[in-house]
Amino acid sequence: MSSESKSVQPAVLVTIIGQTVLQERILQMLTSLGATGYTLTPTRGVGSHGRQMGDIAGYNTNIEVKTIVLPEVSDAIFSSIADYQTPHALIAFRQNVEALMD
Repeated sequence: MSSESKSVQPAVLVTIIGQTVLQERILQMLTSLGATGYTLTPTRGVGSHGRQMGDIAGYNTNIEVKTIVLPEVSDAIFSSIADYQTPHALIAFRQNVEALMD
């Protein structure tokens, strides 16, 4: 693919860190709102919900999901993600980025 067919565009990097039990719901929500891709990784750490060390598969484990979307899609994601916060451990944040896109 030539560099002429790609252009740098403003976009938003959305990062969601939450309990593994939310994985399928989060991924379905992202795709239904217009995210065309994502990166999913298992994570460990400590926060307001205590240690999430991933020491037992499926228990006390977290995932991190990252997606790069248009600003209006990021607004829709943030509106929807609040529904998942109670009673689950979940945090989401976003950053303005420039993305090399088709």
